[in-house]
Amino acid sequence: MSEQSNEMPPKYDPQSVEAGRYNEWLEDGLFKPSGDKKAHPYSIVIPPPNVTGKLHLGHAWDTTLQDMIIRQKRMQGFDTLWLPGMDHAGIATQAKVEAKLREQGISRYDLGREKFIEKVWEWKDEYANTIKTQWGKLGLSLDYSRERFTLDEGLSDAVKKVFVQLYNKGLIYRGEYIINWDPQARTALSDIEVIHKDDQGAFYHVKYKFADGETTLDGKDYIEIATTRPETMMGDTAVAVNPKDERYKDVIGKKVILPLADREIPIIGDQHADPAFGTGAVKITPAHDPNDFLVGNRHNLERINTMNEDATMNENAGKYEGMDRFEARKAMVKDLQDQDLMIAIDPIVHSVGHSERTGVQVEARLSTQWFVKMKPLAEQALKNQETDDKVDFVPDRFEKTFSQWMENIHDWVISRQLWWGHQIPAWYNKETGEIYVNEQPPKDIENWEQDKDVLDTWFSSALWPFSTMGWPNTDAPDFKRYFPTDTLVTGYDIIFFWVSRMIFQSLEFTGRRPFKHVLLHGLIRDEQGRKMSKSLGNGIDPMDVIDKYGADALRWFLSNGSTPGQDIRFTYTKMDAAWNFINKIWNASRYVIMNLGDMKQPKLPAESEWDLADRWILSRLNKLVAQVTEQFDKFNFGEAGRALYDFIWNDFCDWYIEMSKETLNGDDEQAKDNTRNVLAYVLDQTLRLLHPIMPFVTEKIWLTMPHVGDSLVVAKYPETHAEFANDQAEAQMANLIELIKAVRNIRAEANAPMSSEIDVLIKTDNKDLQHVFETNRNYIDRFVHPKALTIGADITAPKLAMTGIISDAEVYVPLAELVDLDEEAARLEKEIKKFESEVDRAKKKLSNERFVANAPADVVESERQKKADNEAKLQATKDRFAALKAEK
Repeated sequence: MSEQSNEMPPKYDPQSVEAGRYNEWLEDGLFKPSGDKKAHPYSIVIPPPNVTGKLHLGHAWDTTLQDMIIRQKRMQGFDTLWLPGMDHAGIATQAKVEAKLREQGISRYDLGREKFIEKVWEWKDEYANTIKTQWGKLGLSLDYSRERFTLDEGLSDAVKKVFVQLYNKGLIYRGEYIINWDPQARTALSDIEVIHKDDQGAFYHVKYKFADGETTLDGKDYIEIATTRPETMMGDTAVAVNPKDERYKDVIGKKVILPLADREIPIIGDQHADPAFGTGAVKITPAHDPNDFLVGNRHNLERINTMNEDATMNENAGKYEGMDRFEARKAMVKDLQDQDLMIAIDPIVHSVGHSERTGVQVEARLSTQWFVKMKPLAEQALKNQETDDKVDFVPDRFEKTFSQWMENIHDWVISRQLWWGHQIPAWYNKETGEIYVNEQPPKDIENWEQDKDVLDTWFSSALWPFSTMGWPNTDAPDFKRYFPTDTLVTGYDIIFFWVSRMIFQSLEFTGRRPFKHVLLHGLIRDEQGRKMSKSLGNGIDPMDVIDKYGADALRWFLSNGSTPGQDIRFTYTKMDAAWNFINKIWNASRYVIMNLGDMKQPKLPAESEWDLADRWILSRLNKLVAQVTEQFDKFNFGEAGRALYDFIWNDFCDWYIEMSKETLNGDDEQAKDNTRNVLAYVLDQTLRLLHPIMPFVTEKIWLTMPHVGDSLVVAKYPETHAEFANDQAEAQMANLIELIKAVRNIRAEANAPMSSEIDVLIKTDNKDLQHVFETNRNYIDRFVHPKALTIGADITAPKLAMTGIISDAEVYVPLAELVDLDEEAARLEKEIKKFESEVDRAKKKLSNERFVANAPADVVESERQKKADNEAKLQATKDRFAALKAEK
């Protein structure tokens, strides 16, 4: 894969840099585990995207973070596995395919189950290919030889085994309960698949007249009931009042006539009725409300279901049979008004459940479904969080979110009235109705009928970390080698849907946590902070971003704006900045490579031959390696990115490269050779640090420069070197940079261009500082262009000069023709105020006992040094200001 050449275009072009690179990596098998049994394994399973459409920016963020982790670990010598796959996404995918069929004027029922499933597989194949193409454009280093799908044969075996074992253990049961029902998809939903939205509605106050024609309440022949859902009235089987409510104690046991039905129902006493809410009397509809269902159980009330699966009214709705539920509501309201049974209608805005997948209003519906008994599984998961095998949440505040949900969990309805998914491994005897649950069908299959329902898609994806590794075969090589996995990366919005379920299923069936860490990121929002959605039209296609800026720029934005658990805002301004940064890297690399001549590979010169700039940049590089490695380990990718940006832009490009020009333009061939090797070494190490974040451009540059190896993908990740650490060199270079900046600032304020001749006088009695400046005159000459440079302790400030105060020194630039003494005095006054502010800030910080007691010792000491330095600069500026006043 070698591409070594000193030819690089003058401008970074992501399209040409990225073209064909991903296929080369795949062809060379670089993304597969190393197979090194001595290496420590490190594994990640990709959160499987739904085969419902293309990937969005959230997917790009999620997978970029995973790729960064796995690429770094691979370079660090771990035996890495990043396993790809996709989710069949039951209801979501079926809804998409049904919508497509509706456009053609047909339904799944017209096709039949078998033909419909064929259509869904066609959809799956199309979108799976699209997703894999998108993974490639993002540069994801996935091992496709292990790709899985939640409906493949191996995962189906795992799903059946889990279902049967839970059933045999009494943790899966079948029962009639009130469940959430999606009337468009015609399936049950779990609680967390219901999204609550504010809808316009009303309280309808209705007269329920006493049946005996004699009873009165406050002089009225009826009891007032307020409901938001008159369309369910035909399913009423009682009116409830609180037994402690003095207003109704005499009517408990009486009967009322159900409006519009001419049917008598009892008034019962039950704690469900809240005396403080409304009239204190409520209608009880056991087949259409979960609370009413419980009341009905307590009082042995009949359950009357008045709706069909599609939310039209059924035969129990009387004259309203066949109407849509909302049409029936209007008709009933009119009839109540016509019969003088409507007291009032009060408009309200209330929270109403909607299907997450189809968007339609959910019905609470009496239905026979399969459930998982959650309490024992939740308790096991909570108990495990107290052990060494706990799952570490990043940020850790999300562990509380997890625990609270587990502590208050309800039984999980897992059956779905769909055709696309894992069909429930239960059969019913055609004659006796006996239930047979097993991984294999009954031998006399002709006497049995399989349950038509499928399992909730989260049932199979909850097994993802271990079913993809070959479980239930616990001797499978991948299961033994790579499970439990190391890190799961996903959004905080699916802690309940997926993360929690993976944890309790893994503990139940493997006895281990599914992953060591779960890194939770936020949502990507638009520039205004709004969630991206189709309705707002503010969604961004990551592939469009890549086409314009390149994958590396998108990955840099996604990683550099990343703080665990926090949302980020996408803006094209940030993308422009990302592209500009890569272009800076490109141009710096181009300069280095053009100056390397026929070098075969970088080789650092002996330490004795390093000059100040060499010692400084290698020390700064050493700290960068330590910082980036540490921040990656903490998943603080934004901090790692900031460290890389500062080093590359400031230390390497603005200073070391500029200083290298002084040497490379000189006559000392040995010094030139030394500088070339340091340049090449620092660039090589920096590219390695950058590679997990921006793999395409770093690979291109690295293969173009002198190198050893075939690809950065498997190159060794940088490590720290004790011999590079040099605080003295860093301090000396800081003095030099401070001097250069001070003179440049003076030039800028005096409008003296670099071409103008100026004298520079440096007054200091610090011998070490004098030595630094004397031995680095060549750099001072290059950066400030002095006509004459004078360094000493006995320098007298010229009368007409501008002054710069730096650490342990004063810098004077005589500019007789340019300096206005009044302006210089005003400038010095501003400097005095600035240093006073800095000193005051440091004093307040150091007087804070909590800071001094709790902050690391080196941080406190650094703050003390800053305070002393600024106090010295303040005094020197005051002295110069006083001298200037005396001169005027």
